[in-house]
Amino acid sequence: MIERVMIFDVDGTLVDSNDAHARAWVEALASFGIHVEIAAARRLIGMGSDKLLPELTGIEAESPRGKEIDEARGELFRRQYLPHLRPFPGTRALFLALRDEGIRLAVASSSREEDLGRLLEIAEVADLVERRASAKDARRSKPDPDVIHAALEGLGDVALSGAAVGMVGDTPYDVAAAWKAGVRPLAFRCGGWSDADLGGAAFIFDGPADMLARLSLAVKAVR
Repeated sequence: MIERVMIFDVDGTLVDSNDAHARAWVEALASFGIHVEIAAARRLIGMGSDKLLPELTGIEAESPRGKEIDEARGELFRRQYLPHLRPFPGTRALFLALRDEGIRLAVASSSREEDLGRLLEIAEVADLVERRASAKDARRSKPDPDVIHAALEGLGDVALSGAAVGMVGDTPYDVAAAWKAGVRPLAFRCGGWSDADLGGAAFIFDGPADMLARLSLAVKAVR
């Protein structure tokens, strides 16, 4: 029997956090005298800081200043925003339904490892995820496929015996990363992107509750 796997992004996909991340970037940058529009930051959420910071400011993430900014942004996010985040409706019920279908569940996120654990607790799915891959597992963040590869490799035998794999995300960067990783992309609108932006996805759902309501389509994606 062919193994079936569904890999999920977390921010903007399972947890309503994209706006919070954008505000944390804008506020952290302002503390360094760098002023950017929140809309500009919001369009880049879904990338890791390795790509977002140079794209937004021209500052290399691995430079001393870049590391200082990213550390300040992370501390601000964890202190001011993370405690107030909520999951999208239907997230845990969706994971339970997929697991009942025999689909193995993993996550592939650009978040730091310490943030990812808390986000999965907020999403109420930490106990249902078999493998989690975070920023530390990927040399390059989305839209490069590194973190998806890391999630698959962490599943051991799945990594690759012709398993049927779907990747669910909420940004064009998730869709592009899935294609590059050779897995089927699915998308949620709940992260704030339009259907045109998510156009490379095989199926587009409003969010977890909508995927749960149309579970047969999700299952079809990993057959």
